[in-house]
Amino acid sequence: MPANMILFKKATDITNYLSKIRESGSSIGFVPTMGALHQGHISLISISKKVNVVTVCSIFVNPTQFNDAKDFSNYPSTIEKDIDALEQAGCDVLFLPSVSEIYPNGTQNSHIYNLGYLETVLEGKYRPGHFQGVCMVVHRLLSIIPASELYLGQKDYQQCMVIKRLIEIEHIDTVINICPTLREQSGLALSSRNMRLSDADKVQALKIIEALTYIKNKIKPGALIELKQTAIHNLTNAGFKVDYVEIADADNLEIIDSWDGKRKLVCLAAAFLGEVRLIDNLVL
Repeated sequence: MPANMILFKKATDITNYLSKIRESGSSIGFVPTMGALHQGHISLISISKKVNVVTVCSIFVNPTQFNDAKDFSNYPSTIEKDIDALEQAGCDVLFLPSVSEIYPNGTQNSHIYNLGYLETVLEGKYRPGHFQGVCMVVHRLLSIIPASELYLGQKDYQQCMVIKRLIEIEHIDTVINICPTLREQSGLALSSRNMRLSDADKVQALKIIEALTYIKNKIKPGALIELKQTAIHNLTNAGFKVDYVEIADADNLEIIDSWDGKRKLVCLAAAFLGEVRLIDNLVL
């Protein structure tokens, strides 16, 4: 195992290096990120290190998954700090590609991924094209990095399901691991976007997990629409512009308006606090 972290910027170089490791029978764990790393990312590195011979992280802010150009340009970048955090965490390999390395033929998507229903609800509905961009970049990264295991955080619940679907439909030889959301002591879900929040905003942002917890505490078999509306009303009153608060089947994200008391559910929310869009979820 490498003693110090090795940094690659070229796709061919990292593929050549890692292919030899995979061919030797050693397992490779992979944590894809967009940088602005926090403890949630570092926990994924730690989980990978426990079971894989080599752990790889990528940092690439993917332009194809931003349906708002302003959101892309405002996305936080802390590359020196990120490299330091990965070295401290014992990450073995860092892939730091340019846009032209990931998209040598440009960013126009010639391949449409059949995501079905998953692309029509929640994030898919409010961010059209977003999940096609996610699939573009993850598919490309997994063609460059021969990962045995892929590690994702549960905070991006729907995105995890989309990547699972991608691995199925493209027959990619990688096992997906979805790891629990890490939170600050206050309960705020760790997110790179939190860097754009003031201290006062961070206190305000707790209203999202409070709304989800309210649903978790109050849910009972029967109609759920009033429960969702109350959660939306509470967030709107607290100054948020709410995209959605929804209750869905935890396995396929089918929206549930009436519960039989048996199906496993997840409640999910997305709302703007000023110009920062925050998401969170709770499995019920």
